[in-house]
Formats: sequence, structure tokens, C-alpha cells
Amino acid sequence: MMKLFDAHCHLQDPKIISKAPQLISSAVASGVSFFAVNGVSEKDWDLVKEMGETYPSVVPCFGIHPWYVAERGPNWFETLKSLFETTPTAAVGEIGLDKGSKGREIDFSDQVGVFRQQLELAKELNKPASVHCVRAFGDLLEIIKSVGPFPAGVILHSYLGSAEMVPEFAKLGAYFSFSGFLMHMNEKKAKKMLKAVPSDRILLETDSPDALPKAEASCLYFVEGDPSVPEVGNSVPDQDFNLMKLPKETLNHPANIHTVLGYVARLLDMKNEELGELSYRNAVLLFSYAGSKLLLQRGTDDFSGHTQNHSTTHVT
Repeated sequence: MMKLFDAHCHLQDPKIISKAPQLISSAVASGVSFFAVNGVSEKDWDLVKEMGETYPSVVPCFGIHPWYVAERGPNWFETLKSLFETTPTAAVGEIGLDKGSKGREIDFSDQVGVFRQQLELAKELNKPASVHCVRAFGDLLEIIKSVGPFPAGVILHSYLGSAEMVPEFAKLGAYFSFSGFLMHMNEKKAKKMLKAVPSDRILLETDSPDALPKAEASCLYFVEGDPSVPEVGNSVPDQDFNLMKLPKETLNHPANIHTVLGYVARLLDMKNEELGELSYRNAVLLFSYAGSKLLLQRGTDDFSGHTQNHSTTHVT
């Protein structure tokens, strides 16, 4: 079975946390070996830490998302630093900049200050950082240039920036992660941008419970008990339901990474298996920093090169 790595999601989100055990087990059964679960504020860091301790497949990530910058406590940075000391398995995220409709409500210089501090910390700890960017790519590039380069990698999560900026970011150590949001981009533009991304920097993600891919209902996994969807199982025989336009708030199941994979592979003119293997290998190498679960679970030998046979790796 093809292995996939969900490079960015939020399984600790209040909307799905009670369903996390089922979501994780059905996504794992579908081939998802790892989930990078990103905290967004001090309020959920403990929950993310706990999920990392409970599930072998969860890579915990801690950070303050730009939307929650105004809510941070006076000692947030000390708390964050001490979390990385007690949780060596963790990466940094979600951090970033946002000038979109929601981001405009948050003081931008405040966002920049908090982002820069966390980015510098990621560089100092030699860990990858998962970065959110909405309508602020110029500012982001400037900051990444001034703090970088990043040998441990920076993940531009749900990347929807231009093809032109890809080489600039890639040169500084950026990886480009794609979610269902890509399906809302003009297809020609998306194809051009994807073709600009170096193959060793492509990642796939779900951003679950957000970013539901645009696809026929029969191709998607649904979160059981989702109030926005008629009661159905994972397989949907009902034709009317299949053609129904799903509401915007429909929850995104982490196993829908398969739909993202199919879409990205089609735009890149690649086979699903080929892109699956490539994106999994990229994620494994990126998340194999000192202290990471990926190294702990298997010893360092499996992932020292790009040519290893992944069929020998086994996820508990």
C-alpha cells in the first residue's frame, strides 16, 4: 500500500478532537503513516503534546498562528521554548503572516514580531517550521531572507503563491505543501506554479478539518456526525448526495489527502504512486531532525539517502 505523510493538519481542533481516534485509525488504514499536527495558540499546545504522546503517527508542532497573536500571554515565548525542551519530537508551527480578511483584524507589526521570534527559534533549534501566509508573500520573503537560510527547512503550508516566487523561497530552504485549497486556484496558474517547484520540495497535506478538496462526494471521506452533511458512511451510493454541493463548513477528513494527491499528480502529469512516494520521502527527510519520532521509531539508517526501499519501514 502507498504510504502518505500529511505534512500539516489540526487534529486537535475543537471541531474534531472527540473524533480524533477514529479519524487517525481510518486515515492510517488508508495509507497515511504520519500527521504533522500543528498547534495554533498557547491554549492547544498541551493537547497537541498529548496527541503526540498517544499516537505514534502524530508529529507534534507548536507555534502561535497569526490569528491568535493578540491572545498570547506575557510569557508565551518562555512557554514555547520550554515545550521544545520537554518535547524533542516536536517541530515548529503553525506560525506566519496574514493580511487576508481575518488577518487584517490583527496588528501586522505584532504579527511580524511574533513570527520572526518563532522563525529564529526554529533556525536555532534546527527544526522545520510550518508557515501560514495569506496575501503577505512579499513580507514573508523579506523576513525569510533576513533570518535564513534554513537548512532544516521551512514549510510553506497550503502554498498558493506565484510560480515566480518559488525559486526565491526554494533557495532559502523552503518546501511547498499542497492542500485542497489548491483546487480553488485557477488550474492553469496552479499547474504553472507546481511545475516550478523542485521535486525534492513537494509535500502534501490536508489542513484537516479545513480545506475540504473540491471533488465528488463519492471520492471523499467524511467525518462521522458532521452536522453539515447528511448521515452517511464513508462510501456514498446515493447519486443525489454525490452531486450535492457540499457546504463550505463541511469538515475535512485527514484521509482526503488521497484526493489532494490525485489532483496534484494530474497537474504535474505524474502517476499517483510516483507522487505519493516522492512526497512521502520528502516529508520523512524533512521531519527526521534530531529527536524526531521518525528517527526514534526506526533508527537513523532507513532515511539516510533518497534511494532506500520504503517497503521495509513499518509504522506501528
